[in-house]
Amino acid sequence: MPTSLDKVVYTARAHTTGGREGTSRSDDGMLDVKLSPPKAMGGSGAATNPEQLFAAGYSACFMGAMKHVAGMKKVVVPADASIDAEVDIGPIPAGFGIAARLNVSLPGMDRAVAQDLVDTAHQVCPYSNATRGNINVTITLV
Repeated sequence: MPTSLDKVVYTARAHTTGGREGTSRSDDGMLDVKLSPPKAMGGSGAATNPEQLFAAGYSACFMGAMKHVAGMKKVVVPADASIDAEVDIGPIPAGFGIAARLNVSLPGMDRAVAQDLVDTAHQVCPYSNATRGNINVTITLV
């Protein structure tokens, strides 16, 4: 049973034409991208693709979740914290699926505190909650 939102605080809107070989633009114009399949999928690789956008979105959202959790736990996320995200696409029995990996770097942070932060962020991050039980997600503290 899907979890219902208690309250909608923001709605993102995007208009896409042409699918993987098209364009996508947010209603406020802040996002305006050309889309192209990667060379590995037979495309030109001349523009971004949905998997790159998902990797950017998930990693940015996860960083936000870590900062939120850090505030609650009274710890500080290092200024040079980073996340390298990887999103795979490939065939599954019913079509195509994706898998995601987040490699989280929290330089100078105590390893146990950093792991607790990552684990807790994975419980509150909207992308983690959306993907949990649906796709393989691996989050590694590097």
